[in-house]
Amino acid sequence: MSPKAAEPALGPRTMLSVEEALERILSFVAVLDIKEQPLLTCLGQVLGVDLRAPFAVPPLDNAAMDGYALRAEDIAGASLASPRRLRVIGQVAAGALAREPVRPGTAVRIMTGAPLPEGADTVVPFEETDEVERRHRNLSLAEIAVTVDIKAGANIRRAGEDISAGSLVLERGTVLRPAELGVLASLGRATLPVVRRPVVAVLATGDELVEVGQPLPEGKIYNSNTYSLMAQVQRYGGIPRGLGVARDNLASLREKLAQGLEADLLITSAGVSVGDYDVVKDALAQMGEVSFWSVRMKPGKPLAFGLLGQGPRRVPHLGLPGNPVSSMITFEQFARPAILKMMGRQDLAKPTVQAVLEEDIQDRSGRRHFVRAWVTRRDGRYYARTTGPQGSGILTSMARANGLVVIPEEQAEVKAGSLVPVQMLDWD
Repeated sequence: MSPKAAEPALGPRTMLSVEEALERILSFVAVLDIKEQPLLTCLGQVLGVDLRAPFAVPPLDNAAMDGYALRAEDIAGASLASPRRLRVIGQVAAGALAREPVRPGTAVRIMTGAPLPEGADTVVPFEETDEVERRHRNLSLAEIAVTVDIKAGANIRRAGEDISAGSLVLERGTVLRPAELGVLASLGRATLPVVRRPVVAVLATGDELVEVGQPLPEGKIYNSNTYSLMAQVQRYGGIPRGLGVARDNLASLREKLAQGLEADLLITSAGVSVGDYDVVKDALAQMGEVSFWSVRMKPGKPLAFGLLGQGPRRVPHLGLPGNPVSSMITFEQFARPAILKMMGRQDLAKPTVQAVLEEDIQDRSGRRHFVRAWVTRRDGRYYARTTGPQGSGILTSMARANGLVVIPEEQAEVKAGSLVPVQMLDWD
């Protein structure tokens, strides 16, 4: 499924709410195709088809613990004072089958998971027999004394009690966690049809940027945005593809943007603010249909979105602000749900808790404020405290945060002690 054919017609600097911007972005993002992948690569992905069980799990009645398989009627009334003695006719280990059936007055030594011998209807644990005493006294284990009366069916895992043959095991759309992968491994699945992970190209723009690992000339800064954004892509299930840095000239920008057309989503940082050089906007306009928006949020007011490329291959493009905190927070609000939708996920909203604010927050910008905070839990309640100065260039404030306090647009001040919603950054 490909994105829509045209970008929504909006003015050159339309002011949108966070919800309006997200709705428009998601309307141009499609669920990706289904790909058969090795089992262990599918963690966090969405199952592409309904899966039914080709056989029962467990396939046979088996022992739930180490002990002796026998007939319950042979040990009726057994106790320490009046044990029941049985002849041991064999032993069966997990993965093996008993050589002969259990007949009246006999038992088979059995290990956990081993198939129940024919004729047996109960498993008695080792500790409910005199086996340990016999071993200490070097007595024969050809006979065993059972010292407990156990009802028929005890300590047996029945065939199909986990999964019955032909049953629907997992529905299409299931997000695969370790438990689901384990269930499918129990059915012998080595590969799975899943919605593939999106390849997300990340491009930073600006003459002032220097790649990490290189000497830092005076007046330059290291390209941190590419690394924080690529890490966010990977964290939420996408496959990041770094395109490096595009310089502030049309040739460099067009070359780098063209590389991004091979991805499923292209994310750029910087060049979308009103005061930025027009070269980024010119390059984007030449290669596709892009609108530049103002979003009523802080940080992260400037945002660009559209489709790049010509013909059927048109790639959604999301242009984020250049300030490092603005870039990361706008990613959380817009790129993250877009990536999850591409993966077939339905749970697009950030996990949110209600927390007691531990300090006053003032903001008269008239925009929704995402305040970096550290959230703790005490006495059954969540508490949130800001991580210090909230400037959009203070990247360490994000490193100190595990949540974002959300202050509504119309609220200029929130007092300590108020209950506030907090989007959790470190909560899956």
